[in-house]
Amino acid sequence: MQSANMLLRRIVRSSVLPFATQHGMEKDLFPLSRTLSLSLCLKQDKSYESSEKLDLDEWKKVMKSGLQEEVSEMVSEPKELSSLAAARETLEMWRLAGRAVPEKISDEQLKTFMECPSKSAKKKYLKYLHIKELHKKNDKRKMDEKRERRLEAQDQDSKPDEIKKSSFLCVWSRTMDQAYNWRAAQSMIFGQPLVFDMSYEKEMSLREVSNTVRQIVMSESSNRRSVDPFHIHFCNFKDDSLYHREFIKNYREAWDKLLITVTDQCYTEIFPKDKLIYLTADSPKVMKTFDHDKIYIVGSMVDRSIKTGVSLARAKRLGLETAALPLEKYLLWNTGAKNLTLDQMMHILLTLKDTADWKKALEFVPKRKYRGFVNKPVKELKKTLDLINTLKLGKGREKVEKRFAKNYPQR
Repeated sequence: MQSANMLLRRIVRSSVLPFATQHGMEKDLFPLSRTLSLSLCLKQDKSYESSEKLDLDEWKKVMKSGLQEEVSEMVSEPKELSSLAAARETLEMWRLAGRAVPEKISDEQLKTFMECPSKSAKKKYLKYLHIKELHKKNDKRKMDEKRERRLEAQDQDSKPDEIKKSSFLCVWSRTMDQAYNWRAAQSMIFGQPLVFDMSYEKEMSLREVSNTVRQIVMSESSNRRSVDPFHIHFCNFKDDSLYHREFIKNYREAWDKLLITVTDQCYTEIFPKDKLIYLTADSPKVMKTFDHDKIYIVGSMVDRSIKTGVSLARAKRLGLETAALPLEKYLLWNTGAKNLTLDQMMHILLTLKDTADWKKALEFVPKRKYRGFVNKPVKELKKTLDLINTLKLGKGREKVEKRFAKNYPQR
């Protein structure tokens, strides 16, 4: 009995326990070996038959098979780890060789790299990771530079700025504002009236009304800074309208301090009709000179769909005289509508009022809408155009067209 127990202990200690200790399974096998030794001690000598010896052999086979499976699992993990380490060494060698390899690569990316079917696919994948890493570095660098600039700007704002806070500039700015306000106040008494017709709210969308108000704000600003400003009238202006709300958004507290006249009356109720001229691009009559005794009306409308005839129809209903700017007389006009923005109209009218020079005034027309100024007299231009029209089907058409092209070259 004791000899069998000792033999079993030797087998366990010599074969199983060292292997279990090496692979961290000593705690699992030690209670089992102890149980076997105790069970052998408690049994009598009669119990040791051939069948029990076969059971012990079966137990050894089962234990060996289990140990082999665990050993295979433990061996597969080091193989995988060794393959990842080998792949990292390969990447390090490629980086030293000057290839496009990312500096940092995760295990998942490394596994994807190992699963690539060919060497060219691996190079393309590494190049993709390298470019992605460069983009991240570049974005981080830009963010850092932006943060540094913001901090520098905050430091500069916190420091006393001698230029901004100099007494001379403050006095000059305050004096100029007082001068502009004084001119605007004088224009309300002695200035030539200029009417903005605010009756087109229903013809526009909310976005178009917002653009209209923005253009009127720029027009009022340029008028206030001019040498001889107009006396601006907002006629047909309704309280709590879209116009009113947009003006409050733009001017805020300064809305009640503007040196302009705002009324809900129509301009025909304020001024005599014989002095009113409605400026519209649809008018058949062309404006020749600027009249200082007339009162010009500008429709406060920004129409993206260009609904022709709206302002002209309104002027005809009221029995008013209309006029259009002589754009074709002085400009080689391209194809397109001749509608101008409200601030452009204000610049043109102010320049005409001060200089009476059409060429100088029409410089505020956007350059994209015309090819240049007309150099020849308009009468000669009309004669040539009429001659071309009469000879369209004649033999001398080519000669006339060549002569016209020679006299009026395109710029």
